[in-house]
Amino acid sequence: MQIRISWPAGNITATLDDTPTAQALAKALPLTSSACTWGEEVYFDTGVSVSRETDARQVVEPGTVAFWTDGDALALPYGPTPISRGDECRLASPCNILGGLDGDAGVLATVRGGDPIRVELIDE
Repeated sequence: MQIRISWPAGNITATLDDTPTAQALAKALPLTSSACTWGEEVYFDTGVSVSRETDARQVVEPGTVAFWTDGDALALPYGPTPISRGDECRLASPCNILGGLDGDAGVLATVRGGDPIRVELIDE
């Protein structure tokens, strides 16, 4: 499953794995939210509430599409956060892993706090 994430300065696509959280998110699309930034991570409320999955992780690769169950938010890390050790992407708490961004996750650096963010399914 592919989604497009768009904001005023750009957009990126992501490929999601077939997980319970990805399916719950897909049912809620399209959605529009307001971007928040935390170090080199963009996150935003989805209005989707799911449980933490057994393989949830706190340290992930840049460009991972993660779901922060504590905040019902999509978390898109592209570099270190305020709690990272070194160059790692350390999320606020363990997150469900949905998939990965297609292309250079660094494009997320153009997202500003408060930007409108739209997430939609891409027809396959």
